[in-house]
Amino acid sequence: MEIILIITMLCIAWFWLESVAARETAVSTGRELASRWNLQLLDETVSCMKWRLGRNQRGHLKIMRTYHFEVSTNGADRLECQLTLLGRQLHAWHIPPYLQPVY
Repeated sequence: MEIILIITMLCIAWFWLESVAARETAVSTGRELASRWNLQLLDETVSCMKWRLGRNQRGHLKIMRTYHFEVSTNGADRLECQLTLLGRQLHAWHIPPYLQPVY
């Protein structure tokens, strides 16, 4: 019984550490996507909205997490965006269309 408890605790600890690392990846990826489109990442944060299992191109089973974050064109507006990580790799992303200021 103790072995099952130890294995369960190790699995929970692994999942928590993997989630923290994936969140850090999502924050840096969100910041990179925002700067690529001349947007600013608001609150410097992302939130994991759902997770499920998915397969990568090699067929390996990975955790697929979908994160939501907000960006702004001028600091006064907010655009809701999302990105999906498969493991720690960017799988998909979405930034809604917006009007860019003309200088």
